Amino acid sequence: MLAGQPIIILKDNVERNVGREAQRSNITAAKAIAGAVRTTLGPRGMDKMLVGSTGDIIITNDGATILKEIGVQHPGAKMVIEVAKTQDDQVGDGTTTAAVLVGSLMEQAESLIEQGIHPTVISQGYRLGMEKALEIVDSLAYKVDPSDKKTLMKLADTAITGKSIEAVKGKLDGIIVDAVLAVTEKEKGKMVVDEDDVMVKKQRGQSMDDAELIRGIVIDKSRVHEGMPRKVTKAKVALIAAPMEITKTQVKAKIKISTAEQVAAFNAQEQDALRQLAEYIIKSGANVLLCQKGIADPVQFHLAKAGILAVEDVPESDMQNAAKALSANLIQKAENLTAKDLGYAELVEQDHDIDIIRISGCRNPRAITILLRGTSDYLLDELERAVNDGKRVVMDAIEDGTFVVGGGAVETELLMKIKEYAASVGGRVQLALEAYADAFEVIPRTLAENSGYNPIDKVVDLKKAHASGKKSAGLNVYTGEVVDMYKENVFEPLRSKRQSIQSASETAALLIRVDDMMITQNKKPAGMPSMPMA
Repeated sequence: MLAGQPIIILKDNVERNVGREAQRSNITAAKAIAGAVRTTLGPRGMDKMLVGSTGDIIITNDGATILKEIGVQHPGAKMVIEVAKTQDDQVGDGTTTAAVLVGSLMEQAESLIEQGIHPTVISQGYRLGMEKALEIVDSLAYKVDPSDKKTLMKLADTAITGKSIEAVKGKLDGIIVDAVLAVTEKEKGKMVVDEDDVMVKKQRGQSMDDAELIRGIVIDKSRVHEGMPRKVTKAKVALIAAPMEITKTQVKAKIKISTAEQVAAFNAQEQDALRQLAEYIIKSGANVLLCQKGIADPVQFHLAKAGILAVEDVPESDMQNAAKALSANLIQKAENLTAKDLGYAELVEQDHDIDIIRISGCRNPRAITILLRGTSDYLLDELERAVNDGKRVVMDAIEDGTFVVGGGAVETELLMKIKEYAASVGGRVQLALEAYADAFEVIPRTLAENSGYNPIDKVVDLKKAHASGKKSAGLNVYTGEVVDMYKENVFEPLRSKRQSIQSASETAALLIRVDDMMITQNKKPAGMPSMPMA
């Protein structure tokens, strides 16, 4: 106010929340997002049905998928969703755990703020707690060797358990592990796996149990000419990036034709050029051609006459994966093709039921395909999500060489150890550290709730077991008993736990310190035209 007159600094379309109101707003948003996915946590979690604006339906309990599909406006809620997205990008699993943990940390912070603890102190305690938590979780890790297929299969099994397609997890476990191991490479003494080298393709079929591992690739295309063979054994595959047709010149040019003889000569020359393109392929010894661009009709005719199976307009990503799988060279021009550039596959065939080309039986493929089948698109989508989760989990374990147990065992141990650590810190930060430790209780509590057990009883049982030194004690969600999770073969990658703890803690510490929110609204006044009317 100046001489009784208000001074307006912010525009009319800026909404501002200050102090406790801003803190309360962020806490409520984080708790709401965590509550949206909390019931999906664990093997006995429930599914969510998401219906898009176009009527598309998704049924899943995958946290990343749920949070990606729901639309939110609140900036605090968007930050929690970003935590889940980062978790999915970096690890591929544990997205629900990360989101639920953020909500729990914010709930604990709300209680501290009501007691008069300053947000800066809470943030400091959370950061100290995160450092201690990461140290503790590293000490709880077990080693795994890439050759230990049994342990890797248990990791995949844990990731898939709880999905609506877990009836076929026994078969999928082996397929996932074999696929990942097939493309694992050793670089500078470390195991490295490129996620894109394990492709997942979907196909309508009679049963989910028909899923198979193809040591090669599957292309969603069909042969270009009916006269070409549907099946080629001992295939020698040529990969051409350039179009197999007459293309327009880069410069503008005109050809003046005035007689019928000139027309005939022009057509003959064009036919000869197209025939020559086919001859390049034939002379190389190839009996299968994958072309990234189009193949002209005359070229198709000559290739079919030579018994060559050809596919046109193959996506660039599929061409690159084919080169990896076949150990072939992707050639820019057909005239440069030689026998040394060809890849080898035991079998190339076009499926009878659907337009796909299978290239299988490759020697030492550096790209491999998991082919999934299901009776509906909803089932296939969920099957794909489950396989991708299992694939990423196995990759993480192979690259890091470590894993931890599940069933809430790690979270309970963190709860106990961080509380002990808090007592040595003292001051108000101790209260923040104790609250940070209490936040981890949400994981075993939620597992118990989602499994139909009394959460108080189960959390007490877990604390008792860990107090007696049983670090691997966790909740068996099927029997309700507190058992050794290592003996139960419930394994998760260490990377997943570390990432969820770190991203959730950092986000909570950041949101707690916000005491002023200025949100610009883009809404136009009712009845206001979007453009000036003449």
